[in-house]
Amino acid sequence: MDRQPVLDGELVTIRPLRPEDWDAFQAAGSDPLIWELHPVPERWQPANFRRFFEEALACGGGLAIIERASGRLIGSSRYDAHDPANDEVEIGWTFLARAFWGGTYNREVKRLMLAHIHRFVGTAVFLVGAQNFRSRRAMEKIGGTLIEGRHHRGNGDVFPDHVVYAIRRGAA
Repeated sequence: MDRQPVLDGELVTIRPLRPEDWDAFQAAGSDPLIWELHPVPERWQPANFRRFFEEALACGGGLAIIERASGRLIGSSRYDAHDPANDEVEIGWTFLARAFWGGTYNREVKRLMLAHIHRFVGTAVFLVGAQNFRSRRAMEKIGGTLIEGRHHRGNGDVFPDHVVYAIRRGAA
């Protein structure tokens, strides 16, 4: 399974995240309002954001979201926690700079990522902060189904302050 593909859409190119992306990554995600509903609302702070970046690089599935029109890094996402026994992988840790909120960019990012990963697994799961109603609405708009009572990743890590949505192959 290729967890670091290059995916081209009309608005964005998604490509593997690289160490040299740090400055652009930090610029895209340094706005506190991006994180205000997130379970870690202080993620935008430099030390926290550096850790977030390093984890994205280390997971083997970190992706940069590049606006095609400008060539600028505008956000990030990941494929993570592949669970072969349940035929699923997590798509998550996604953020977009606020100028790109409103659905069009997020829908394209998720459409590209889902089309790619559904070639390898039957289900993509998304952990979303339980109180992050903005992200929860976005998940529902792209066809995510809430899995009642589930608060864990495919590797068993439990996140009690999150809920889990799933999109199965052919459903999106």
